[in-house]
Amino acid sequence: MSKEYYPGASISEIVKGHPLVVKQGRVEVGNGSLYYEEAGWGEPVIFVHGHSLDHRMWDEQFPVFAKKYRVIRYDLRGYGISSSQTEDYQFTHAEDLVTLMDSLHIKKAHIVGLSLGGFITADMLAYFPDRMLSAFLASGNIRKSKGPSEPMTPEEARVRDKEIAALKEKGVDVMKKEWFEGLMKSGGSQRERMRESLWQMIDEWDAWQPLHKEVRVVAGLDAIEKLKKNHPDVPALIVEGHSSGNRFSKEPPILQYLPNGKLKVIDDCGHMLNMERPEEFNAALEEFLKNVQ
Repeated sequence: MSKEYYPGASISEIVKGHPLVVKQGRVEVGNGSLYYEEAGWGEPVIFVHGHSLDHRMWDEQFPVFAKKYRVIRYDLRGYGISSSQTEDYQFTHAEDLVTLMDSLHIKKAHIVGLSLGGFITADMLAYFPDRMLSAFLASGNIRKSKGPSEPMTPEEARVRDKEIAALKEKGVDVMKKEWFEGLMKSGGSQRERMRESLWQMIDEWDAWQPLHKEVRVVAGLDAIEKLKKNHPDVPALIVEGHSSGNRFSKEPPILQYLPNGKLKVIDDCGHMLNMERPEEFNAALEEFLKNVQ
């Protein structure tokens, strides 16, 4: 990013044409810190971004919901201008989120996540439902991958080394362009509106994760076991985009474990719902939050 950030500063910004007073800061987490921004007053709403992206993906939501809520968006560890990850320090993004909440004196919040952010929101439902007012999970909920209870085996490490070597030979720039085009192709008729801002984030992403042996930062299968046992009654909405290039389950398995969970589909839309169709996404979120209260 081009501008400097000063922890604790209150600034006036224009986000997508909206004047907004934004507080910027950093929160210490184990072995690093998280960058965050907050604005507005009222019940807390925390936006959790997707893989390869950063807090800027919420530019179309942050100023809108700051009119009614205390909104927080942040960079996950290893993304944006938060601290980098390392291959030998075990953490989870959900635990980092709870630390962020504790540092900002937030007992409970509405958690809104997309893609990787949706996985993290699902982890929150599994492990920290008492810290949630609601859960809004877009384009991702439970990732069916091994969790922290099963650290990487020597064989998995050897496979990852081969994958990393192949990626380096292929070229990170090539990988980024393929990833970007995949997200674009998933979209519907309005996908071009997000091309510039989506590519800017992916282009500036340092691609640490595909180039390293990442620890289990998402609970994955561990979270499923917790949900099966606890069935948290947190109000939850699973949101997916319907288009010819976007696949999703019409019967998300996670809803079996969420007694207050529902599915909503936004038509003519792909994976990046909030950037491709911000008006429809915002309307869905606003209606959901209103009914939670």
